[in-house]
Amino acid sequence: MLRRFALASITVAIGFAAPLLLAELVLQFLPVGTGLHVQTVDAEQPVAKFEPNRDFVYSRGWNLRGVNRGHVNNDGFVNDQDYSVTDTRPLFAIVGDSFVEAAMVPFANTMQGRLGAELGEASRVYSFGGSGAPLSQYIVWAAYAAQKYHPAGIAIVVVGNDFDESLLKYKNVPAHHYFAEGPDGKLELRRVDYHPSWARALLSRSALARYVIHDLQSTVLLLRVEGWLSDGYEVRFVANTSNSVEPVRVADSLRVIPAFLDELLRRTAMPPDRLMLVVDGVRPELYAGETVGTDSYFGIMRAELMAAARRLGIEVIDMQTVFAAAYRKDGRRFEFPDDAHWDSHGHEVAASAIRGSALFHKLFDH
Repeated sequence: MLRRFALASITVAIGFAAPLLLAELVLQFLPVGTGLHVQTVDAEQPVAKFEPNRDFVYSRGWNLRGVNRGHVNNDGFVNDQDYSVTDTRPLFAIVGDSFVEAAMVPFANTMQGRLGAELGEASRVYSFGGSGAPLSQYIVWAAYAAQKYHPAGIAIVVVGNDFDESLLKYKNVPAHHYFAEGPDGKLELRRVDYHPSWARALLSRSALARYVIHDLQSTVLLLRVEGWLSDGYEVRFVANTSNSVEPVRVADSLRVIPAFLDELLRRTAMPPDRLMLVVDGVRPELYAGETVGTDSYFGIMRAELMAAARRLGIEVIDMQTVFAAAYRKDGRRFEFPDDAHWDSHGHEVAASAIRGSALFHKLFDH
């Protein structure tokens, strides 16, 4: 009896394991996403970076579409060039989230790749970005760039989910900094530490695990299903963020704007006229010629941020206007068909807008 049970158990185990082993073998030969391997973030290493000096593969979906191959440089950022603290050529830094990380776009087609190529050997363009980062984290990267590489100017790309996700109240993913209520009632930056686990390192070696986590986006899917079940309906997203204008969320988000600008100026120690905000447009509404009104969460936030920045003397590029003009000209969209991130054309238009800015002319016209 015991022998029969053991044989049955072994048979069942083989029945489960064989398809998994076959899938692992097949996927090892396919362009499965590799991920970017976030490094330790703590008191000794407070700046979020990726594992340096390694190539990566980006793909998405069950059919591994949109394959792109990129590189993480010597300082742990997605960029084909190594960064140098001894290079004295004028430097322009670009800071942001996955729109700047741009793992889905060939480096030469990104805004930083295009601008760097156009400037040539006389100047440099470095990028500092990572997926999921909000305004609060941009401060940390901008300050890091300013203190270590001394750029002549910094551009920060702002997108729809950067405001409420800057608050620890709404998001606390490890490795990033967020705003939280301080003892004096003011918002202050707090770091959420991160230490890579051995389990994550082990899973990263499995093509099947990477396929489920990175390409199928299983975690994101589960969170969305959970949200639909708990709310009873699907939340409408505009500009890559929930369009909810619930008063508490809006009030909390508006508090982030002055805190972000104050900390940005203080920590970078750069004059306002050496800083620039590149604020994404409200897509897909702009394709229908719709105006950005107060009925849109991102519409409210972007208007308040742009006005506050301009009052301080920080240049603002309103990509709503830039994108709308480009779309009227050729009818080409700026994102992937199944992904809200800027595609190569979106990066091209953004690079052109930065190139035409007052700050860029001041720094590089000579």
